[in-house]
Amino acid sequence: MADAIAVLNAGSSSLKFSLFVLRGPEFELTARGQAEGLYTAPRFVARDGAGTLLGEKSWGDGDKLGHDGALDHLVAFLHAELTEHRLVGVGHRVVHGGLEYTHPVRLDATVLGALERYIPLAPLHQPHNLAPIRALFERSPQLPQVACFDTAFHRGQPPVAQAFALPKAITDRGVRRYGFHGLSYEYIANVLPQHDQRAARGRTVVLHLGNGSSMCAVADGVSLASTMGLTAADGLPMGTRCGSLDPGVILYLMDELKMDARAIEKLIYQQSGLLGMSGISSDMRTLEASGAPEAKAAIDVFVYRISRELGSLAAALGGLDAVVFTAGIGENSRSLRARVCRDAAWLGIELDAAANERNGPRISTPGSRVSAWAIPTNEELMIARHTRHLLE
Repeated sequence: MADAIAVLNAGSSSLKFSLFVLRGPEFELTARGQAEGLYTAPRFVARDGAGTLLGEKSWGDGDKLGHDGALDHLVAFLHAELTEHRLVGVGHRVVHGGLEYTHPVRLDATVLGALERYIPLAPLHQPHNLAPIRALFERSPQLPQVACFDTAFHRGQPPVAQAFALPKAITDRGVRRYGFHGLSYEYIANVLPQHDQRAARGRTVVLHLGNGSSMCAVADGVSLASTMGLTAADGLPMGTRCGSLDPGVILYLMDELKMDARAIEKLIYQQSGLLGMSGISSDMRTLEASGAPEAKAAIDVFVYRISRELGSLAAALGGLDAVVFTAGIGENSRSLRARVCRDAAWLGIELDAAANERNGPRISTPGSRVSAWAIPTNEELMIARHTRHLLE
């Protein structure tokens, strides 16, 4: 009977999961899927590692399955899948580890209480990340659980890269640049040597471009700077998040439009970004297929901001050896990769158009001074590996 580890990633209205079985020294993905629309029209779907459907269930419109109901359904599904395997632990993606948690940690009541203190720093993520942890403690208190943090990879950044120009009395409370998507960046740093030793040992900017987007300057596998700051709303425009914003805009919204904190929170997290600019969709695929000028304008802003941040991160690195595109948009949007690379020709990137159309992995010419890559990320596998390591 082989050991298995389940990986959970809970969002505001979804519960994603992956099930890995240990085969020798490495994991095999045996099932993955999600329950989504938990408070509107819940739907559960699961597939095996090859994409074959394993299970599917829908609830009626207006049914509120909620996170607890989704977890109950998922537990029952996993029990049915684990007849030949032994579940030895559960790994969780937790967005914020603050200053205290710089590495994955085995969870208990004390750690869970400490992580709840970071809810004000990630109000739209942290409560949902912690909900299934708490529920599993109630259902299966003996089942080991491990938290893996999106902030941990960035904790080694130099102090100057983490600092805000605010009074010390405020920054001493933990108000600083944390950076996110760390599990994705850590995975890319781990697999990059298989593609390009020069990039792995050198100065690389990784572009995690998806519904949530950020960029990270990585030197010899270590994070030096990131576009995200105190919260996951900073940096690049995203699917529905605004990205970097002049603080004066917030004051304007309060003074002139009489918006309170909750209304502003909803605006910057859920109503802005590609969706807000286009008025059409937060999905890059929809915008690229649209002929509407608003869709084109939203993509133009997204590409422009990526290009500006690329220059900034290259400066933080003191030069550039490689760029890596990853996550949903980065792995799949050939046109966006082409635009970013062509805008970055001044940095030494020479796009190989044919290779880009093939999705790489290398999408720059052999003679390009700065290499460019499209490499799929795998945060779930990173969490499974961390969980196994801690439990051992």
